[in-house]
Amino acid sequence: QVQLVEYGGGVVQAGGSLRLSCVASGRTFNSYYRGWFRQAPGKEREFVARIDWSHGSTYYADSVKGRFTISRDNAKNTVYLQMNSLKPEDTAIYFCATGRGGATVTGPMTRIVDYEHWGQGTQVTVSS
Repeated sequence: QVQLVEYGGGVVQAGGSLRLSCVASGRTFNSYYRGWFRQAPGKEREFVARIDWSHGSTYYADSVKGRFTISRDNAKNTVYLQMNSLKPEDTAIYFCATGRGGATVTGPMTRIVDYEHWGQGTQVTVSS
């Protein structure tokens, strides 16, 4: 069983920054990548960023490229999302997820089906 818990959401003014954390516990030994997704009210869940757990390679959605940075701390089994220059359209619930057990990074890995375990989400609200 894998558990993911996100931290760091909140309310911030446009142009501000937030740092999200996602701590994983349980059987994550065969999860080779982690991702962040978000879901705004009335919209589908969308990909934000992904990191290869071993090599650290990253991939970003065009909408956040240059503003958001995904990173990881293998020792703490934690993935981070540093969000700068936030915009009102970044308002959403942010979810972290682990890659499917045994699956390696073979491309962008932006689809929901590429991920197996999900956290409960943390709310990010950006005011204008």
